[in-house]
Amino acid sequence: MFGRLQALLAALWGGLLLCIAVVATPSAFAVLERAQAGAYVARVFALEAQISLALGLVLMMIERRITRDLADAGEQAHPFSMRLALPGVALFCTIAGYYGLQPLMADAKAGVGVASFGALHGASLALFGVKGLAVLALAWISQRRSS
Repeated sequence: MFGRLQALLAALWGGLLLCIAVVATPSAFAVLERAQAGAYVARVFALEAQISLALGLVLMMIERRITRDLADAGEQAHPFSMRLALPGVALFCTIAGYYGLQPLMADAKAGVGVASFGALHGASLALFGVKGLAVLALAWISQRRSS
């Protein structure tokens, strides 16, 4: 039961990330003025960061529960697995990308700070991409176990 829940949550999370990257963000900049699009996308990413933190923690707790249940049943269960590491990678990317780089990007837009807005935006985009790949990989390996 927990394996299917893990696969479903990971797939939904991956779908959310793809939807933001492929649909929401480009569409905002295509139809809104640059300042409005920036404000809209900032709000989308703020919500996505909160959702990512919650889902990452829930998926890690589910994996710990599955591991404990396997150990209680006498089966071989390694305490550290890819199904535990991948949400950890996604959490790291969320914290570093949104909570770490976003304030620096705001400073760079205002003309203060140590790096340019473009460089920080590129780093943020790379972290978002790594997070998306980690979540999609988690969805894939989780559904393989639950089937």
